[in-house]
Amino acid sequence: MAHSLKYAVVERERRYLVARIPYGVVATREIEDRYAVGTRLRLREVREEDGSVTRKLGQKVRFRDDASEVACTNVYLDPAEWAALADLPARVLRKRRHLVRRDGWLVAVDEHADGTLVAEIDDGEEPSTAVPPWLEVLRDVTRDESWTGAALAR
Repeated sequence: MAHSLKYAVVERERRYLVARIPYGVVATREIEDRYAVGTRLRLREVREEDGSVTRKLGQKVRFRDDASEVACTNVYLDPAEWAALADLPARVLRKRRHLVRRDGWLVAVDEHADGTLVAEIDDGEEPSTAVPPWLEVLRDVTRDESWTGAALAR
């Protein structure tokens, strides 16, 4: 099936289990993801350190059999729209995201309730295999379906 990218942004992300949150955290935010049951839709609420809240409805369409490259489309929601959609049956994932900026790298490290740390590196337009030397990687889980947000919410 051909995918229209008219309103989408292509994401190329690599995910790694890591031993610790590296030095260089520039921001931390609380994220609640609500994966609407039976759909490819996700409601996301992001709470920033200053108390501001962003809510959006997203859809990720895969180009491959794994989640390494997706077309991502988001719609930003006001409080009434969020309230209407938040009542849909959903699997919920809560995490704390630490943004680490260091040596020219920007890495998001998600801290899950059980203490598991998953780092994400966005490759943008150029796929890469490079990993910052200071990221203590335990395992590459980029192509492991059990480490996608939707799977973790189950």
